[in-house]
Amino acid sequence: MPQSPEQRTAVRLGLNLKSVTATIDLLTGGATVPFIARYRKEATGQLDELQIGQIKDTYQKITELDKRRDAVLKIIDEQGKLTDDLRRKLEAADSLTELEDLYLPYKQKRKTRATIAIERGLEPLANLIIAQRETNLERAAQRHLTDAVSTISDALQGARDILAERISEDADARQRIRNVFEREAIIRSVVKKGKEVDGIKFKDYFDFAEPLRRVPSHRLLALRRGEAEGFLSVSIGPDEEVAIERLDRQFLYNQSNAQDCRQQLTLAIRDGYKRLLKPSLETEFANLSKEKADSAAITIFADNLRQLLLSPPLGQQRVLAIDPGYRTGCKTVCLDAQGNLLADTVLYLFQSESQKQQAVKTVQSLLERHKIDAVAIGNGTAGRETEEFVQSLNVGKPIFMVSEQGASVYSASEVAREEFPDQDVTVRGAVSIGRRLMDPLAELVKIDPKSIGVGQYQHDVDQTDLKDSLDTVVESCVNQVGVSLNTASAYLLRYVSGLGPQLAGNIVAYRAQNGAFTSREQLKKVPRLGPKAFEQCAGFLRIEGAKNPLDNSAVHPERYAVVEQMAADAKSTVMDLIQKAELRKQISPERYVTNSVGLPTLRDILAELEKPGRDPREQLAVFEYDARIRTVDDLHEGMVLNGVVTNITAFGAFVDIGVKQDGLIHVSQLANHYVSDPKTVVKVYQKVKVKVLEVDKARKRIALSMKI
Repeated sequence: MPQSPEQRTAVRLGLNLKSVTATIDLLTGGATVPFIARYRKEATGQLDELQIGQIKDTYQKITELDKRRDAVLKIIDEQGKLTDDLRRKLEAADSLTELEDLYLPYKQKRKTRATIAIERGLEPLANLIIAQRETNLERAAQRHLTDAVSTISDALQGARDILAERISEDADARQRIRNVFEREAIIRSVVKKGKEVDGIKFKDYFDFAEPLRRVPSHRLLALRRGEAEGFLSVSIGPDEEVAIERLDRQFLYNQSNAQDCRQQLTLAIRDGYKRLLKPSLETEFANLSKEKADSAAITIFADNLRQLLLSPPLGQQRVLAIDPGYRTGCKTVCLDAQGNLLADTVLYLFQSESQKQQAVKTVQSLLERHKIDAVAIGNGTAGRETEEFVQSLNVGKPIFMVSEQGASVYSASEVAREEFPDQDVTVRGAVSIGRRLMDPLAELVKIDPKSIGVGQYQHDVDQTDLKDSLDTVVESCVNQVGVSLNTASAYLLRYVSGLGPQLAGNIVAYRAQNGAFTSREQLKKVPRLGPKAFEQCAGFLRIEGAKNPLDNSAVHPERYAVVEQMAADAKSTVMDLIQKAELRKQISPERYVTNSVGLPTLRDILAELEKPGRDPREQLAVFEYDARIRTVDDLHEGMVLNGVVTNITAFGAFVDIGVKQDGLIHVSQLANHYVSDPKTVVKVYQKVKVKVLEVDKARKRIALSMKI
């Protein structure tokens, strides 16, 4: 009896069948990955988000394969060509590639040289040749001459055309050559004639060759970009004679009395490989290698984005935010602790001394009037000079340099127009800088992740796969941190488990009409937010100051009764359990195990009671660049500087050291030991000390090292 999709998923991933089946049931029932990972640990055997995501993707691919298999079986059966042996092979195929290889000979074709030859009655002659038993091939060919086939040479050519196509479509032959490609294919590139000057940025690939199985993702994507932009010609293939020799072994017999057949079949094999099989597999391996490179690049992007979204927040404090500029001035805003705009102005620091003195008075007035707790300064053009100006005022407040990546994208977006319909893009950009200091996650979810600047060849990879991956990361991060129900924007709420744009908008509209939520139970009054959506979202939403303290925790409402029972048994209140560690230590979670609530959930509940609603992100620390460094001209080899990791790639990490151009720590310079994966050593927004190895002003490159 064939295995079920659930069984095949479990086998492929090496996971327990019961856990996989339960997970698939939850997913098909409308549960989200974050909800299953957090609140259904007993059902899944404590699978994490990554494993649940793998089950989701693998199960989907297996069911899609089964649908395709059913369609292929039906088509071949309707042709009257479905033998028992072919059926067994199709039902045993465990990959789309294997299935399509078996189906290839039965596909509807456009007219080919082979189909024309078959129409002219030359298939029997082709069968004679491949059988390699005919000793007088010329006489056999003579019998197939017609008005359309006037010579023996024409007859043999037609027979060879039939054989070439048959060989190229043979499933075993394709797999043999596929194995050769996997082991021995070389990817080569040459510069196109006349493109040497315009394509100089691809100079490393003007005459390039490397085994396909070894080429790293970033190099392959660079090759493909050079090809797409018209500067490079790229090819993939193994040694031709090695590949043809594999086909010879499969199809040629050693009958000395059929040398004419052998000679014709040899010609057909070479033609089938060069004209049909090699181009087909070259396309297949170009696509496979691109998919592999895309996957690696998307994984890097997703990892970087996760680190960026989970970077330390300042929290709910009042912020003065500055978007620096030389000629047009520094756009300056003041925000309250919830990120609402209190005031905006422009500071002119670089035009005249009188304007600079006026800016001093303006900043001092804003700090005092709005009781500012911290200053955020964009790290783009004029950022360091603006930082120096604010520091000179001795404001007594922490000063933070904040990445401007994507702020201009946000400021011109529909989201920004909805939030600030009466403000221009410059004010919106400054607000974004201030808010991303307060809470990077809440602000950055409003920006297309591709505009945040933490990717590698993000515009070259499959855009659908990229979007799906990044959306998954955003959803995961939002639900990991939790969301304030009374302050979150609709754009942040849409990523909460079980919501989405429509329900997020309905929550904000309900909040505006009825005032702040005082309990999670009120969510059930939001239009169209039914029981399933409530189940999925409630545990990830927080209500500060709620009457029930569990409403400001990650304890799900479905488990409130358990906590209340714990409190009753301890002769205390729920708030007492939260505030008094000695009471929590007396609780034995084993006492509360039931058919629906197991130890994993009970331990999570007790951990949450210890620090209800805690933010899992690290604390934000003030960071200062080296005061000597303003521009690339200030750098020299051997300097040791403070820096912030801004991006991680397969070949190293980019670091902001306080000049406009980020420097690169090559993977070989990340540590004194061998590093295969940069993200095992550094993470986005990590503060590091680096040494300057080289400054190439012409190419705008700064080489750095962490080997100090």
